[in-house]
Amino acid sequence: MTLEGLDDLDKQILHALQEDARSTSSQNIADSAGVSASTVRNRIQRLEERGILRGYHADVDYELSGYQLYTLIVCTAPVTRREELAAQALSVPGVVRVEEVMTGSENVHVSAVGTDSDDLSRIGRDLDDLGLEVVDEDLIRNVHSGPYEGFDTGVSDEE
Repeated sequence: MTLEGLDDLDKQILHALQEDARSTSSQNIADSAGVSASTVRNRIQRLEERGILRGYHADVDYELSGYQLYTLIVCTAPVTRREELAAQALSVPGVVRVEEVMTGSENVHVSAVGTDSDDLSRIGRDLDDLGLEVVDEDLIRNVHSGPYEGFDTGVSDEE
């Protein structure tokens, strides 16, 4: 184990799952890492129990699913209530993700999906009613993501 609590196998597992959790089996990872599939399954369970691996999430294209108004709503929360208000924001219908930002006054970022401009206005009012001050709203065109390169141990299926 390293100081961060992750060894190369843990990192390889996390990298593979971030790349494509749906199509990556324990056996695929085990073959690449030179360990047994049961070792990989045990490691995944340990990563989940420790809260390092928090879940497996669907990456939804909201526009293709009929919801063109995918919005980033930037909010300000009192620092002493930031965590509480961020958690409560998830209860607002249409809110799909909330991020707490540690610096600056714009310290809560809310991703929301609306059916029309009235729906987005309602989401903004609901966030305001919680105690979040809406500072800015931006329509999101695309979101791109990938695995963290720090988890790439340099081992691949081609080796």
